[in-house]
Amino acid sequence: MPLVNNKVGDDCTASGDKALADGQALVDSLIKVVACYRHLASCVGGSTDNLQLRDELRQTREKAQKLAGDICNHLTTHLRDKSLPEGQRKEMELLWVAFSSSLELLHIDMCKVWNMSGIFSLADSSSLVHTGVEGGCSEVAARALSLPDMNEAETKTLPEGLESQERNTMELEINQIDRMIDDMEMKVNVLRWMVEPHGPQYADPISSTDSASMALVPVDEEQQATGSQALCPRSHIFVLLLLFGVIFVATTLSVCVFLFS
Repeated sequence: MPLVNNKVGDDCTASGDKALADGQALVDSLIKVVACYRHLASCVGGSTDNLQLRDELRQTREKAQKLAGDICNHLTTHLRDKSLPEGQRKEMELLWVAFSSSLELLHIDMCKVWNMSGIFSLADSSSLVHTGVEGGCSEVAARALSLPDMNEAETKTLPEGLESQERNTMELEINQIDRMIDDMEMKVNVLRWMVEPHGPQYADPISSTDSASMALVPVDEEQQATGSQALCPRSHIFVLLLLFGVIFVATTLSVCVFLFS
């Protein structure tokens, strides 16, 4: 009887679970940072646009790109491993879809910020749209970057040439994201429409209002059934009375015809 080394199998399973957990943590962090960047990007060109907002956008963008590089290397290494178990491969593919979707959203928002920063310059504050919104987004950026607090920009004046330099840097970073997306598609062939979400994490939860409305359906049906049952005897009585009335009128007319003929 051949011997089976269970310890090696357990070590491989534990290693695969750890890799899956690390990938999940990285993807969750990226999703949070990308969501923060999208929130900050919506303020560009508005009344809350200032030097501090642009600095927060830069820090958030750098954090997202660092996470994207780590996730790409992590998932690519494991998805190209032929010995990866089928169950863990499916979970890795789910992470890959979430990662690639987040990366595309980051690319879209970076292009948006690049275009808006060219239209609305901080050097001309009169060009900003006065939306009436007040306050900054430092708390949101601090939570996304896992920082205790975001320090405000030390200088209130815009340094000369800073905007053009920032736009050039952002253009290079957008091209890097483009190349990363292309490299991902070349290295790992994961068809998004073939990846099926499963488990409670990806399920659509039923809210309390939905469950309450679902619970009320049988009650409504029961009330309707009760009401229909109550209406049935009334309709029967009405038909009987109508029938008796017709018979009475016919009998009366027959008697009158017989008497006066």
